[in-house]
Amino acid sequence: MSEDIQRETPRWIEILELSLLAVVAIATAWSGYQATTWGGRQAELYGQASSTRFAADAAATLGGQTLAADATIFTAWLQAHDAGNRTLEAQLERRFTPDYAQAFQGWLATDPFTSSDAPPGPAAMPDYVNPGLAKADTLNAQASAAFADGTTARETANKYARDTVLFATVIFFVVMAQRFTHRGVRLGANTIAIALLVYVLTTLITLPRA
Repeated sequence: MSEDIQRETPRWIEILELSLLAVVAIATAWSGYQATTWGGRQAELYGQASSTRFAADAAATLGGQTLAADATIFTAWLQAHDAGNRTLEAQLERRFTPDYAQAFQGWLATDPFTSSDAPPGPAAMPDYVNPGLAKADTLNAQASAAFADGTTARETANKYARDTVLFATVIFFVVMAQRFTHRGVRLGANTIAIALLVYVLTTLITLPRA
């Protein structure tokens, strides 16, 4: 008689198991949704980083070509200056890009032909900024930030996927518990399921949400 009572399953255990399955079902759906959303966020950010990097490469190429053109004109200007051809000097100065022309005027103010402390050329002036190269630096910084955010999104998606797997493990223990009629064994399996569920829910609430 005592063995039959021991094997009976109390109503509260069945309610507990039903409640566990309900909580796990909702949490699994939420975790799966978040994993998918963060995975999409990762792809979006990686794509953004890639396109921004291409734009940075284009800006850097244009900036390098512009600087090379200004440097070529400056070399020709130096030759005209050595030859004393003031007319050619003036013509060449008008061909400088605006930023290089400003740096050129600053370079002339350093008395470069007599002062040993003068910079070697306008491009070496502290205030010279090549727009293309400056834009490339900005875009590269943006691309790096987007890539880093994408990596963070990937890690978050992986954590949500991990929790989804752990929720499936909780379901496994609950289902296995239902296969036993012995109260102690069934309660033990449910205890493991509850402990694992609490752990997973704790990690879940600490993750960022999309």
